Amino acid sequence: MAQHFSLAACDVVGFDLDHTLCRYNLPESARLIYNSFAQFLVKEKGYNEGLLTLTPEDWDFCCKGLALDLEDGTFIKLAADGTVLRASHGTKMMTPEALTEAFGKKEWRHCVSDKRCTSDKPGVSDIPCCSGKCYFYDNYFDLPGALLCARVVDSLTKQNRGQKTFDFWKDVVAGIQHNFKMSAFKENCGFFFPEIKRNLGKYVHRCPESVRKWLRQLKDAGKITMLITSSHSDYCKLLGSYILGKDFADLFDIVITNALKPGFFSHFPTQRPFYTLENDEEKDELPSLDKPGWYSQGNAAHLYELLKKMTSKPEPKVVYFGDSMHSDIFPAHHYTNWETVLILEELQGPEMEKPEEAEPLEKRGKYEPPTGKPLNSLSNKWGSYFIDSVSGRGRAEDSLVYTWSSKRISTYSTIAIPNIESIAELPLDYKFTRFSTSNSKMAGYYPLVHDTLGSQDTDSKIISTEK
Repeated sequence: MAQHFSLAACDVVGFDLDHTLCRYNLPESARLIYNSFAQFLVKEKGYNEGLLTLTPEDWDFCCKGLALDLEDGTFIKLAADGTVLRASHGTKMMTPEALTEAFGKKEWRHCVSDKRCTSDKPGVSDIPCCSGKCYFYDNYFDLPGALLCARVVDSLTKQNRGQKTFDFWKDVVAGIQHNFKMSAFKENCGFFFPEIKRNLGKYVHRCPESVRKWLRQLKDAGKITMLITSSHSDYCKLLGSYILGKDFADLFDIVITNALKPGFFSHFPTQRPFYTLENDEEKDELPSLDKPGWYSQGNAAHLYELLKKMTSKPEPKVVYFGDSMHSDIFPAHHYTNWETVLILEELQGPEMEKPEEAEPLEKRGKYEPPTGKPLNSLSNKWGSYFIDSVSGRGRAEDSLVYTWSSKRISTYSTIAIPNIESIAELPLDYKFTRFSTSNSKMAGYYPLVHDTLGSQDTDSKIISTEK
């Protein structure tokens, strides 16, 4: 494979919407998502009302890349080889001694099946959630749920005097259905969509003009542009119009909503057909895609057949931008062999945030509560998303190792960037250094490696834990 990647070499450029083209005000959106689920658990399922009260310090628990053991309420941070780096029971972090006693140096039990999950069977991925007994948190919609679940475990453990097994996950799933079912936006039900409609500017940043110009530049250069999102059509229209303008749909040749990723990439056409849309409602099932337009659900195989026709090429080259390893990057890479660009706001850090049209301090509520740390900042409890240390034995010094998440970034992403505006003013023929086995594991990050990853010679300082 070539050492460099260039958009100029791609025939088709596709995008996820949420946390990719559409960037959220993370402190505010996190609090809204948390409250949406907490309100449901307390009011509908009878959970402890203490779940509704948060302090700014509570948000330090949130860190992408954690896995939750659904059986015993333990949160896990993994090294690249599947061994446990850090763990907590609920929000209570385990001591190094307890960590060694519970996990030793062995691969985490739910990782055993991961190495068998590289087949082409639909719906299978090699991230630690394929057993059905754990859940992997890898995007900003998920993270508030991690904090909530940890606090649920705290509450149930205290309430039931050391309870060791838990059955709360079914209620969390019910909360997802209540807040995000397909009809929730239209019916204005749940806690999330009604608030988003009332105060969209509080939660969502408009795209800079540089991004709008860049999208037009892609089309002017003859690229086919696509928007593929698991959000439903009505919510997609609300966000698209706000961040890119009322004519946002003109920037894309193909728009696919309710894509139900990762199944969009992994399922066979018979399992996941496309549907036409009428007034944001799914109508006719389509045996194939014959022309560009706006569709619902679907599958990558039929989409690729359409792309062949549109480009008049037997194998058009596609690149897809997304923020979720589970839903976007891994399946697009593994099942369709597309190039993938991971949006990773941790590369930027909160100090670089420049919210557009922020209200002056004097116009904000006098008693507005602090929101806590942004989700893309470093967690004191969990450490870096990319690397961590393991204790040496005896007088040996601690060693740095790559995390499970970091390994997957370099394995399945072509490149990783903090946001789209970071590349919007580059020429389309700019040559990015891609992730590859022949390059440093740091090579695919653009711009240069952020401080949270260490210096550019980090590879030489990190021991290999991979088997």
